[in-house]
Order: sequence, then C-alpha cells, then structure tokens
Amino acid sequence: MGMSALAITDHGNLFGAIEFYLAAREPGVKPIIGCEMYMAPGDRRDREARGMSEASYHLLLLAQNLEGYRNLMRLASIGYTEGFYYKPRIDKSVLREHSAGLICTSTCLGGEIPQALLRRDMSAARAVAETYLDIFGPDRFFIEVQNHGMQEQALTNPELKELAQKLGVGLIATN
Repeated sequence: MGMSALAITDHGNLFGAIEFYLAAREPGVKPIIGCEMYMAPGDRRDREARGMSEASYHLLLLAQNLEGYRNLMRLASIGYTEGFYYKPRIDKSVLREHSAGLICTSTCLGGEIPQALLRRDMSAARAVAETYLDIFGPDRFFIEVQNHGMQEQALTNPELKELAQKLGVGLIATN
C-alpha cells in the first residue's frame, strides 16, 4: 500500500512481534514494535477489582530503539509474572523504571485519560496525563484521538485536543 513504516501493537503481549518484524523487513517496510499494555489502576499486584473492566486501562507503548524494545519485553514479562489479574498488567511504578526508549500514547477509549473524560472528570484526566508527561517527557508522550464514528469519541476528542494543547504535548490520530 506504499507505506514506508508499519506498527504492531498487540494487546498485552509481543507474541506476533518477530513474525511481523521479519515480514515487514522483507519488502523494505520499517517495522515498529509496540504493545497496547494493560495498566492496573493502582499497584499491578492488587487483585481487588470486581471484574475485568475495573482491573485495567489501556496504554500504548512503541519501541523507539533497541533499549525501548528491551524495555517493552521486560514490561510484557512483568505483566504476566507479577501483574496478571484477568489480563497481564503493569503499573506506573514499573513503567517509570522501564520507560527509556519508549514512546507512549494515551490510547483509545479504554485508556485512563479518556475514561476520566467520559466520567466528566477533567482534573483526573489532566493528572494522569501529567504523570505520563513526567515519565516520558514532551517528546515521547502523545495524546491520541480516534474517529470510528462512536459517540464517546466525538465527545472526548475535543477535550483530548484541548488537554494536549494545555500540556504542550503532541496530538496524534490513530486507527
């Protein structure tokens, strides 16, 4: 399709990364390895949530370089070995420890920032965004918008754009 680069962002794992990498390299497409991690609302070892919807949020991480790829593998492993509760989860403390070489986006409606906006809690959304900004800095943290024709996205996209502007971080559109 004429694309020079393509990313893989499996949910919670890197199971398809090697096959994807090899398939992309063959025709000369730059492979970008990523993972849509599951973020525990608190400590990754906490098992108090009353169901899958309360147990985690989404957070997209992309490897910027080899160090980032190694950190992505570490985080995915920690999600399974230390944080598994319904899904393989990480938390902000382990993310901070292994954030080097990673690019972070606020993700889809399943992310902590959009979820706060859907609850009409702009201050919570900003606090979460500021945490990720502190971990990744303005060059590696992006606010993400999507448009799949969903009412919730139409509601949150303007607020996400405003939040990105207020924090001085990039705004990206994904699908």
